[in-house]
Amino acid sequence: MKREKTNYIIQSVNHALDILEEFCRQQDELGVTELSNRLGLHKNNVFRLLATLESRGYVEQNKVTENYFLGVKNLELGQAFIKQIGLLRQSRPVLEALAKKCKETAYMAVARGKFVFYLDAVETRQVVKVSSRVGSRLPIFTTSVGKVLIASEPAEEIVKMIPKEGLTKFTPNTIVDKKEMLAHLKEVAEQGFAVDYEEFDVGVSCAAAPIRDYTRRVVGAISITGPASRLTHDKLDKEVVPLVVDAAKEISRRLGYVE
Repeated sequence: MKREKTNYIIQSVNHALDILEEFCRQQDELGVTELSNRLGLHKNNVFRLLATLESRGYVEQNKVTENYFLGVKNLELGQAFIKQIGLLRQSRPVLEALAKKCKETAYMAVARGKFVFYLDAVETRQVVKVSSRVGSRLPIFTTSVGKVLIASEPAEEIVKMIPKEGLTKFTPNTIVDKKEMLAHLKEVAEQGFAVDYEEFDVGVSCAAAPIRDYTRRVVGAISITGPASRLTHDKLDKEVVPLVVDAAKEISRRLGYVE
């Protein structure tokens, strides 16, 4: 009988990856003691794992505080991932065309757990623009791309993703009520797009649509983001949303999706 892959897991490698993932959560630097407490590992084990990761460039040590932070090797891996992902190759020309039509910044993003990761962008040439989000990790419930990425999931799975402490209120427009959010995501799934009227950043509005592959699964999202002063409710609804939806359908078609 074929053995489960979990039977082959090497604990020391698993612990090393746990350490790297801790740096993605909150702080820029972490010490041996704090990592030991967080992961429930002996200090000596944590120190040896950090020494190994440091020797390969995955973490570096602040000589003043003696704490550790992520090394440049992680960036190299991230860049390799982005270059290899087919979604990025297929979406780039569509992003360029969308940004040109809307005269605002176009993004491509994917979901990983409870967060949205922005992988690529074509920035607007306008002087006043929103800071680039490429490489950023944002909460999935408060962005238009996040909402279209999870809207197709079963309600019970969406509920599991909502933090026990509830949704965080970033602006006066952020949806924090669980029932309201579930109803909103149901609407997003039905209409095939989502908008973000200053829900994460005051003064920033967005519109997004889901990208599907040949299996009909949502694998990414494309969006337009810009200052709310330019992307008004009326402009988003009448001009931007149709263009974003068409762009998402074009990328989906390139990935083998058939309506």
